[in-house]
Amino acid sequence: MVKIALIHTTPVTVNSLNELLKEKDPEIEIINIVDDSILPELINNQADISLVEERVKYYIQVAADQGADLIMSACSSIGEIFDRENENYKQPLLRIDSAMAEKAVKNAEKIGVAATLATTLKPSTELIKKKAAARNKEVEIKTALADSAYQKLMEGSQAEHDRLLAEKLKELAVEVEVVVLAQASMARAVSILPAEEQNKFLTSPELGIQKALESLK
Repeated sequence: MVKIALIHTTPVTVNSLNELLKEKDPEIEIINIVDDSILPELINNQADISLVEERVKYYIQVAADQGADLIMSACSSIGEIFDRENENYKQPLLRIDSAMAEKAVKNAEKIGVAATLATTLKPSTELIKKKAAARNKEVEIKTALADSAYQKLMEGSQAEHDRLLAEKLKELAVEVEVVVLAQASMARAVSILPAEEQNKFLTSPELGIQKALESLK
């Protein structure tokens, strides 16, 4: 039986990613490791990832010790740690936003990056730049921050989070060819946008999970 470990920095992503994995493969075994202290620490320390790096590396090792066939970061803010640690493990280490960034760079030159957390904007834009460099492609990146939406999510108001985020997404979409949603927790907001506009927005859960399962094959 295939076993995937997901490392989360918020409980918000647990159910949605687990359901998505089970839809793709009902027999898959899932390990969830959640540390909801990581994001507040990054928020309070200007996204200094070095402050949480040893903790994240410990969780990766725990997942490996539990026999995970693949270990995935469910949080874009800590994705670069997975990039660096990948060479130290026999099983693949993936970041959930990698496939989304690849698709954006493949299909567009003007790319929007939307986030509800400032800590996510830098790693997400850096990932897109890295994917573009790998293709020897020049891209223009515009960013948008919907921090009020994140506050509503933390207060338990998913609907208000989605509404505020959707407004910001529509504004950004006018300026670019494609918009990537930097956090997995943002994906639901796309469903309330007009149906004819939804294909302009890329979210990480579906693309990231698909890439993970392909990697295991």
